[in-house]
Amino acid sequence: MIGLFLAIAGAALCVALAGIGSIIGVGRAGQAGSGVVSEEPEKFGKVLLLQALPSTQGIYGFIGTFWVIIKLGLLGGNAPDIAWQTGLMIFAACLPVAVNGLISGIFQSKVSVSGMNILVKQPQDAGKGVIMAAMVETYAVLGLLATILLIQGIKI
Repeated sequence: MIGLFLAIAGAALCVALAGIGSIIGVGRAGQAGSGVVSEEPEKFGKVLLLQALPSTQGIYGFIGTFWVIIKLGLLGGNAPDIAWQTGLMIFAACLPVAVNGLISGIFQSKVSVSGMNILVKQPQDAGKGVIMAAMVETYAVLGLLATILLIQGIKI
């Protein structure tokens, strides 16, 4: 059962760390966005987009967790007895999306806040702030893809 524990711990880490990155990211961007909207309420839609960008890391972490659940067949109610080595491989396979989600969510919020500064000072260039924040997203997506490919390569 230690193998199953390690695999489930990896899955939990996916959703927890990536979720923490999103929580911090959306919170920071929301704080900055509140200041913008309090002065210029008509900019709410653009501010909301910039605030929402760091939320995707939590979604990617959930997808990584779901991939492990599917791989283990846990939705069918049968918990497989896997070797500890297999559980450790699944745990390690979860790390790319977990760690990338945590870090990129935090840094994406910093870029989103900077994008809000663009929105305030140069409203016509607000899209540039969105593009810059989306660049950070690339690494969260790569972490998710790495996790999916690694999990798929593990034989149960």
